[in-house]
This record gives sequence, C-alpha cells and structure tokens, in this order.
Amino acid sequence: MKTSFLVVGLGNPGTRYSSTRHNIGFMVVDALAAKHGAQWKRDTPDVEIASIRILATELLIIKPLTFMNLSGIVVAQVARSLGIEPSKIVAVVDEYNFATGRINLRLGGSSGGHNGISSLIENLGSDVFWRLRCGIDRNFGSGELVEYVLAPFPIHEAELLKSMISIAVATIEEIAKGGPELARLKLNRA
Repeated sequence: MKTSFLVVGLGNPGTRYSSTRHNIGFMVVDALAAKHGAQWKRDTPDVEIASIRILATELLIIKPLTFMNLSGIVVAQVARSLGIEPSKIVAVVDEYNFATGRINLRLGGSSGGHNGISSLIENLGSDVFWRLRCGIDRNFGSGELVEYVLAPFPIHEAELLKSMISIAVATIEEIAKGGPELARLKLNRA
C-alpha cells in the first residue's frame, strides 16, 4: 500500500536530549507509534522508521537522527524515495512562541527561525508542508535560546506536556482519518 502521509518527528538523537523541549517532536511520534503498536526500525544510521495504518491511510513515521539542524537531508531522501510530495509531510516541532501545551497545525510559511524547519525547507525545495507546532513557552532571556530548548521540561509542566503529546497524537490520527485541513480546523478551533 502506498504511504499516504510522512510524519516527521524533529529532535536530537541520544539520551542526553531525550527529555528536552527541542525533542517534543520525537516524544510525539514515539507516543503515536507506541499507541498503535508500531516497532521502530533502523535501516540506515540516519533515521528510525515505523509505520501504522489508520482506516485506509498509511502513515510512515520517521525520526531523523542527524541532529535537528540537518534533519531535512534525511526527510528529503525518504520523501523522494517514496514519491511523497511536501504537502503530504507533517513535521512535529517545538514552538517557543506558544505557551507550553498549546498546539497549532498549519501548512507552509517561513521557518520562524527554527533550524529544523529551515533544513526541511532547504532540502525539500519547498515550504509547503504541514507543521504541527507544540508549545514550549518562551521563558528565556537574550542569548539563552539554545540553553533553554536543550533543557528538559520542568516538573511543574509534566501534566501540560502529557496532555500536549496526547492532543498532538490525536491530531495526527485526525489527519489520517479526514485529512490535514479538517484536522487543522478541529485543532485550531479547540
């Protein structure tokens, strides 16, 4: 069966980064794969891959392991090898302009200064892919962004984080069931 959507969790590999704000993309796709009983496979050193089926829609889920700033290289390779258009890609990414827990789904636009999204735009040759943006808040001062995104979520945000991951997983399931535009309307209206 042909893959209907490519779902990309953006993050950094390794236990050092696993619970950091920048790795919310990995957290979401891990939760999605686990919920649907999918096993991660690693055919190459640069990517972990899992696949699930929801109704008649097959989702290929990937975690690029090249670190955030180079993730677009792997995403473009996978998309081209499977003939997946950018508009059928959903990138799950952290967003510091949103409060922790807030999620937004949108198609296209600039990178907003996010290096992972910049890498996808550059390597896909298009900005017309979906971004499922998960809020990590903006509690940092001038020059502290890198330190902030590479720090873990604080304990007092544990419930917000759990809820955000659950909503993000449900949104990806909605994309599979009714398409991204319907999922966007449902999520952004909530």
